[in-house]
Amino acid sequence: MAGNGTDTGISLSRALLGALFVGAGALHFYAPGAYERIMPPYLPLHRELVLLSGALEILGGLGMLTERTRPAAGVGLVLLLLAVWPANLQMLLDARAADKPSWWLALLWARLPLQLLLMAWVWRASRPRA
Repeated sequence: MAGNGTDTGISLSRALLGALFVGAGALHFYAPGAYERIMPPYLPLHRELVLLSGALEILGGLGMLTERTRPAAGVGLVLLLLAVWPANLQMLLDARAADKPSWWLALLWARLPLQLLLMAWVWRASRPRA
């Protein structure tokens, strides 16, 4: 039913996700070095993968904004979040090796399960409502 409070909340959720991913993707082009530094060493082509993931984040974020592209964007963003999870883990491992402060390590530890919550949010927001 159009116009009820639930639809407004869903629309806001989708708009927030869209903006989040477009902004995060743009940062990959603005500061690629920051992302390259957290790439696991076993992956090749760090710069290219950073730029690709940034482009996919932008496309996925934009895709969340229209009904026609939203389901595919949701699948793509969940897969992308799975694909970049090793970089988040690498960031934690590097911080531990560099003996970073415990508060920073706690934030990086918290980021790992938060990625799962972000995946759930994307999935829920991208599915058609009955």
